[in-house]
Amino acid sequence: MLMIDEGVSGLSFSAVRPGTAHKSCSSGDALTQSSSITIWSLSTLRLPIFPASNINFEDKISVCLCDGLLCVSRGLYGLALLSLLSLESLAVSSVGPSNSSSSFCTESRECLQFDLICRTHEYEVRHYSSSRWVSTDAEAYFLGVGAAMAFRRLYHYISGANEEGVKFEMTAPVLVEVPEEVKMWEPAIYTLSFLLPSAYQERPPTPTNDKLYFTDMPDMDVYVRSYGGWMLSITSRLHAHLLNRALTRAGARYNHTHHYAVGYDSPLKLLNRHNEVWYVAEGEPVCGSDPTDAP
Repeated sequence: MLMIDEGVSGLSFSAVRPGTAHKSCSSGDALTQSSSITIWSLSTLRLPIFPASNINFEDKISVCLCDGLLCVSRGLYGLALLSLLSLESLAVSSVGPSNSSSSFCTESRECLQFDLICRTHEYEVRHYSSSRWVSTDAEAYFLGVGAAMAFRRLYHYISGANEEGVKFEMTAPVLVEVPEEVKMWEPAIYTLSFLLPSAYQERPPTPTNDKLYFTDMPDMDVYVRSYGGWMLSITSRLHAHLLNRALTRAGARYNHTHHYAVGYDSPLKLLNRHNEVWYVAEGEPVCGSDPTDAP
């Protein structure tokens, strides 16, 4: 049963088992009570999490467990009734099966999941939930050379070169962080990252190579341009330039310090390859003047 308390400061929701007393739990109370109460602070929640609500998802929602009972509180007056509230609905996974509708992964079992916000004739806007990656840096004059150096280190890691000796399959995509300001006569630092499988998102095996480290990617909106063929320095720069021009025309704000070169396919795949260029949005994403309907 879902209990609702309406107060001056807003609405407080409590999940109550049948036959038990009503226990309310606001975020303020929970933070000062005993250690039996667990708090999560969730921000930038999006519509698929609570499909029957009209929450303004830019507001912060606090979720806590009060003696095993799920409680949600929010400091804004006028919250619409949620038809379903459960821990499972809050645990939105950023890593999922490759056969999902938002997947370009054809060679891996698990893939980075996303929500499509909108699509124009020149780019897409996607939302990605937070995720954990294993990363390493490589200095090189060309993206392909740096990516090859870094790839070997990461591949050894997933092949058992970790303190636990764990082996696991690759996921997709592979990210390469490419700096924007690079002089022709100077090498660049490229950061290559493998997405950790869902089983190791929380507790990944410890690398034995000190050049590897973990990267926690936050919730983010991303501008995406897709292209086929091979992900090379010249093709990545070209499509980054085209995406940059499209975003400038649309008046979009995004991180100009770097872009991501994103690959989904192994070198053994010759046809129907899928690559992307990402810029991370800053502020409210812009869908341009000619948005098409998102599927």
